[in-house]
Amino acid sequence: MRMAKENVYLASKPRYEILDGLRGVAALMVVVFHCFETYVPVFKTQIVNHGYLAVDFFFVLSGFVIGYAYDDRWDKMTTWGFFKRRLTRLHPMVIAGTLIGAALFFFSGPAFPKTLEVEGWKFALCLVMGLLILPCPNSLDIRGWGELNSFNGPQWTLTFEYIGNILYAFVFRHLPRIALAVFCVFCAFFTLDLTMGWDVFGFFPDGPQYTVIGGWSLTGQQIYIGFTRLLYPFLCGLLISRILPTHRSESNPSGSPIHLKGGFWWCSLALVVLFSIPCIGGRTGVPDGIYQAVCILLLFPVIVLAGSGSVTTDKMSTAVCKWLGAISYPIYITHYPIMYMQMGWVAANPDAPVWMHIMVNLGVVFLSIVLAWGVLKIYDEPVREWLKDHWLKRKKYY
Repeated sequence: MRMAKENVYLASKPRYEILDGLRGVAALMVVVFHCFETYVPVFKTQIVNHGYLAVDFFFVLSGFVIGYAYDDRWDKMTTWGFFKRRLTRLHPMVIAGTLIGAALFFFSGPAFPKTLEVEGWKFALCLVMGLLILPCPNSLDIRGWGELNSFNGPQWTLTFEYIGNILYAFVFRHLPRIALAVFCVFCAFFTLDLTMGWDVFGFFPDGPQYTVIGGWSLTGQQIYIGFTRLLYPFLCGLLISRILPTHRSESNPSGSPIHLKGGFWWCSLALVVLFSIPCIGGRTGVPDGIYQAVCILLLFPVIVLAGSGSVTTDKMSTAVCKWLGAISYPIYITHYPIMYMQMGWVAANPDAPVWMHIMVNLGVVFLSIVLAWGVLKIYDEPVREWLKDHWLKRKKYY
């Protein structure tokens, strides 16, 4: 008897600890970015001005990790087997983030009055669609922001992550390196189309936006932004993962041309600085568009190269990277329902003294970390272990 290929369980490969840590640094910067975002209309400033670029960095990491983890395993794994592994890794937290958002939905009322007018059937339908990661059209918008998931706004990036995984399984994995490189360069054009304000396809009738901000609504403009933010970063990360093995040697086991002593700390500092730099020449305009393009097209891939080519050399760095890697996805996918509540409190207390706003935001960050760690340990890890034993390892013979 022969075991079906899709039911051969493949153990996970060794991890790039620094890349895990950098994903956690970027996730925490997203939380801080969202904390300050509420106050832009009040204080007319955003301390973490380019925190939204963490999404584009995530997609570079995703392409790299997918290529590293699966490119050489297709002789032992079917397409459905690949999808099962990805669903096991990603979807439990999608469900958790949506349920947390639904449980806290009505606590943000002052900032989102539409939430207090929602009909029960529409709430239930949006909840089911969120659990299944089906994008909601604007006709089903129950919060007022036109999000793909009204319970958990950042889930839009997971929608595109799933699309990236599907494209990888059916298209990208079959492309040779040269074709992947050509496609990657081609997709860089779309990034420049947004950041340079060219608007070649006429998606912005009100004028160019000179930024990649967007992707979270089911409109032509937002879908274009979402695919633009996915394609170049994901393909670039995938291309890096394929090029590195060709340069490996005894003196350079990773194959990366960049090796840094204390690589995690230098790369983390680079991310924090890149996300925090003030808008160059204003929030909209060619200078800041150039900055965003340089980050996405050049600097984020360089940071991934440095992270993959460096190693942690002390226990503290290793422990920090491990913890940040573990909490990165949970905190990203569960923090925003708390942010909705923060927005509600700010809207209800516009005259509160500054120290109260500081305490509220410190509490939001602390609560986001505690919630993410609790959901990871109490729910996500046990569920994924159960799915691994009862779904991924289940044997069928023919």
